[in-house]
Amino acid sequence: MNEVTESQKEIISEFTFFENWMDKYQYIIDLGRRMSPLSEEEKKNENKIKGCQSQVWLVCESKNERLLFRAISDAAIVSGLIAILLRIYSNKKPQDIIEAPIEFIEALELEQHLSATRSNGLSSMLDTIRAHAIQSIEKL
Repeated sequence: MNEVTESQKEIISEFTFFENWMDKYQYIIDLGRRMSPLSEEEKKNENKIKGCQSQVWLVCESKNERLLFRAISDAAIVSGLIAILLRIYSNKKPQDIIEAPIEFIEALELEQHLSATRSNGLSSMLDTIRAHAIQSIEKL
């Protein structure tokens, strides 16, 4: 099992402790509040993710054959979703990012509990992360 798949399983397991979606939403928001902010310099247009209703910036760096992601949003719930994505995908090998099936969205029932615009934004963030992984492999 690759590291991305393992990280997804950890997140899925964490969410089983919550009995209802109000608690899950609060946990997602709390995860977002704990994130480190990006500098104003990093909040430039080239780091902005298109397709999100909220403003989302994602910075990707490569170190020791792994991709390190940092990101932030101007919306609390979206910042929490970013925190989940970073736990799953940051500091992982590009090949693992590409090869791992995306299981956490269905397992956490995010499609049913997020608005259509937030679901689209989540898809845009995932597409951007995967594009960075593909681009990293192509550079090798």
